[in-house]
Amino acid sequence: MRLLSPTKVRLLSFGRGDVLAGSGGPTVRSLTSPPLLTRRGLPKEKMSENGLMSRAKVLTIDTMNPTVKKVEYAVRGPIVQRAVELERELSEGMKKPFVEVIRANIGDAHAMGQQPITFFRQVLALCSYPELLNDSTFPEDAKSRAHRILQSCGGNSMGSYSASQGIDSVRQDVARYIERRDGGVSCDPDDIYLTTGASDGIVTMLKLLMCGEGAARTGVMISIPQYPLYSAALAELGAVQINYYLNEENCWSLDITELQRALDEARLHCNPRALCIINPGNPTGQVQSRECIEDVIRFAAKERLFLMADEVYQDNVYADGCQFHSFKKVLFEMGPEYSNTVELASFHSTSKCYMGECGFRGGYMEIINMDDDVKAQLTKLVSVRLCPPVPGQALMDLVVNPPQPGEPSYDNFIKERTATLSVLAEKAKLTEQVLNTVQGISCNPVQGAMYSFPRITIPKKAIEEALDKGQQPDMFYCMKMLEETGICLVPGSGFGQKEGTYHFRMTILPPTDKLQILLNKVKEFHQKFTQQYS
Repeated sequence: MRLLSPTKVRLLSFGRGDVLAGSGGPTVRSLTSPPLLTRRGLPKEKMSENGLMSRAKVLTIDTMNPTVKKVEYAVRGPIVQRAVELERELSEGMKKPFVEVIRANIGDAHAMGQQPITFFRQVLALCSYPELLNDSTFPEDAKSRAHRILQSCGGNSMGSYSASQGIDSVRQDVARYIERRDGGVSCDPDDIYLTTGASDGIVTMLKLLMCGEGAARTGVMISIPQYPLYSAALAELGAVQINYYLNEENCWSLDITELQRALDEARLHCNPRALCIINPGNPTGQVQSRECIEDVIRFAAKERLFLMADEVYQDNVYADGCQFHSFKKVLFEMGPEYSNTVELASFHSTSKCYMGECGFRGGYMEIINMDDDVKAQLTKLVSVRLCPPVPGQALMDLVVNPPQPGEPSYDNFIKERTATLSVLAEKAKLTEQVLNTVQGISCNPVQGAMYSFPRITIPKKAIEEALDKGQQPDMFYCMKMLEETGICLVPGSGFGQKEGTYHFRMTILPPTDKLQILLNKVKEFHQKFTQQYS
């Protein structure tokens, strides 16, 4: 028998965790003896129920990243988790006072029944399975577009990586789209970064802006109510959230005096560096006027703030007299004093508008007046995640370069696009009208986007019961509505609201017949709830 020299034995295992390796050979430890060595920072061992030593977890709630624990995202919070449970209970045959859960909590158009645009899906099918290019049922313009996209992909396959900034031809198409949208204002494809939805671009820009500690820590101005992506990202990044309040009494308008108030107060404890605008608004559905955008640009220039314009709902404008104006267009029409100096990042996505293609995670951001050295760092940062999903990039290309007049798919594309936006406009008006018939609910016009954010009156007794249970009153209200009606909404506290006011956010996306049912159920519930707690 050959004996192993102790100097050659590094590790010998007699069981679970019972050997420590040393330079002179293994040291055997009793299964029941305490650790021979505890180094600072290493988890201690403890006795398990079966008599074996077990190690404490390396990653615990106390040792994890503390900023992650501060992250909250109401759109997929406790209400939605309970909705999932209710759906499962219904599928198992449990009796409820409703037959289905109606999810009106998130802007997921296709999940709500909106149909995809035929041309987009045809091209994506061709790109995914190029053998279909030989199929005569596909129109020639779809084949041509698919062929062009595939030629831009490594190995002529959407399964390959792209350049980190995005496929060159797609960025060129995005630049041409922006020029058409903005009346000829020049756009450099090198200023376009394709992203994994707009959210990816927003978080990336916030990362670049983070700097300093204590009173020098970066502060970012966000609207209240806001889309929870912003508060969640700022919490994770350890930045200071600076709240400015939209004016509910004036259709959720933005007031420059309120921006100034928020900025002046914030400068006492942080370094405000950026101003975020969502236009059209989420969750509030307002559309900013051109005059308001000009005022915001002047404010950003005067106060030396980096502007971030979230414009993912730019095609979703419904109200008479409202029009989408891009921040870039207005910036350049204000002249060199602003167009040569104000730093701007704007964002768009395939997830909203008439497309509703949330799952493909396509998007872009355009940067204006960014320092060259910072731009190099931005390019480095996006390279870490290799590239955005190539199918999402292909879809973004189709959004910015749809069928043109004279092409086989043009008429059907226009028909589908127009029909989708027209139905959304009808549902926006229906939502406002029905909710405003309910005593104790007040809903501003849904000028754009995909949501209403009505104000609700909650009786004092209900507020007291909610607080006794450790819940926000509008969370208590929405949870009771879910349990009694199957309707899933998001409480306004998840988006921010003025103290003493309560709201909920609901999408206008369900089919019209189901939306009517939903609105009637909301009406009946609110009346019953008010009577119960009066």
